[in-house]
Amino acid sequence: MHTNYETDFYVWTQEQASLLRSGNLSAVDIENLAEEIESMGKRDKRSMVSELIRLLSHLLKWKYQSVRRGGSWSDSIDGSREEIEALMKDNHTFDRLVPDFMATAYPKAVKAANKQTGLPISTFPKQCPWSFEEIMQEEFYPD
Repeated sequence: MHTNYETDFYVWTQEQASLLRSGNLSAVDIENLAEEIESMGKRDKRSMVSELIRLLSHLLKWKYQSVRRGGSWSDSIDGSREEIEALMKDNHTFDRLVPDFMATAYPKAVKAANKQTGLPISTFPKQCPWSFEEIMQEEFYPD
């Protein structure tokens, strides 16, 4: 018996994995499996950009609203770095996509920092003032 993709996704995934492992490719739900594989890649890409937005917005707040610095900001910065490192480890292609990710994330980080601090948008640099390598350094907290 085959489980329908729409009625029990978890069981469907286990059946598909079993079919692939056994070599019973003619029974594999190819269309839905292909869609799920594509979705996994998109999810990791969205996660990467989301973590960069969180990291960059907290770094901007750290620099431009220094009087409000606190443990929750540094915890968020550290957490984002850890998540980004894990995503990079699992997705080696991301190494070459970092410039695109940074270009996408930075304007959104500025908007988030603006909204969260109430500081004017003009407070923040138009271009990201830090490199990816710099923001990923454990000891980096901008003055």
